[in-house]
Amino acid sequence: MRHDLMVMENLTFGWNITRQYDLKGALHARFNSATNASDEVLLDQNFVNDMNSSPLYVSNKAKRLFERAVWNDTTFLNSINVMDYSLLVGVDTKRQELVCGIIDYLRQYTWDKQLETWVKSSLVVPKNLLPTVISPREYKKRFRKFMSTHFLSVPDSWCLQRSSNSCEICGIGDGSSFHLKSKK
Repeated sequence: MRHDLMVMENLTFGWNITRQYDLKGALHARFNSATNASDEVLLDQNFVNDMNSSPLYVSNKAKRLFERAVWNDTTFLNSINVMDYSLLVGVDTKRQELVCGIIDYLRQYTWDKQLETWVKSSLVVPKNLLPTVISPREYKKRFRKFMSTHFLSVPDSWCLQRSSNSCEICGIGDGSSFHLKSKK
């Protein structure tokens, strides 16, 4: 009997992660009614709600680098017909950093996933929304748009100045402005 094993890096090892999000870029059926436990993995709608009520800001430079990494990774995943991946985002409030990386990138868009897309879009998902399982091309577009829209940035100069006075907008000094660390 043959067993295949895939070992992936633990993105959160060595970090003090207080919140974790698994983001696919879809809002339908992507909410976790969490119990506020630090080990609870939250989903896309949780992220949107949290960014509306208590936003985390990154510098413009960090956002540009982040968007370039997302662009390159999704271009590659699309080229090998992969979809249904996620961006795992960990919030380390002690270091004021967001740790993120693409996970679950093993699923190709085969006939069974095409059938699932058809069934969900025809019978399950409301007419104005796309199901979470869609073609790699559509998945890439949705994923990129979500990441670009919901990661908020402020001017670099606001994030570089660390002083005892907190910035009124990004809150430097009170723990709401974060550096973005991308791990592969």
